[in-house]
Amino acid sequence: MTNDYISSVKNQFEYYKMLGEKTFTQVSDEQLFWKFNEESNSIATIVKHLSGNMLSRWTDFFTSDGEKEWRKRDEEFENDIQSREDMLKVWNEGWNCLYHVIDHLTADDLEKIIYIRNQGHSVVEAINRQLAHYPYHVGQIVFIGKMVMDEKWKSLSIPKGNSKAFNKEKFDKPKERRHFTDEYLGKNDGK
Repeated sequence: MTNDYISSVKNQFEYYKMLGEKTFTQVSDEQLFWKFNEESNSIATIVKHLSGNMLSRWTDFFTSDGEKEWRKRDEEFENDIQSREDMLKVWNEGWNCLYHVIDHLTADDLEKIIYIRNQGHSVVEAINRQLAHYPYHVGQIVFIGKMVMDEKWKSLSIPKGNSKAFNKEKFDKPKERRHFTDEYLGKNDGK
């Protein structure tokens, strides 16, 4: 596990960020705040929680616990975001904090120990923990988008009924080594 791991992780975070953003572009401003019921979260609320988690986990990543004293996690589920612009600002603030750390990681950092709620994690374990958590919530965002858009939803992956054609296109090409996110993120150099 070296720089290949770091590059792969960055690609995967970028992929899930893109899925969220492609959902945002499909829904109306009003739909960003829609909730299925009172026990559910809106897209905007999920964004607020994701950003709160990112800011807590990635700020002072090597020098302080990932659950910051200043974090108010319960308040992340009380939406006070008022507009699409405010939501995108919150969204980008969290991702920028994450990328600031990921972009500066070295292979030597991967085995260092960091703490989340006093539980020691290698940097790899901490990254993997977040790489499971963030897609979980991005999946919720996408699902809400699909619900509110109904038949107007534009698939973010292989549209229903198109698996055979999609696979044929892939298998018609020669084998190559590349990250699965490359084509989604516009990285066509195959590296």
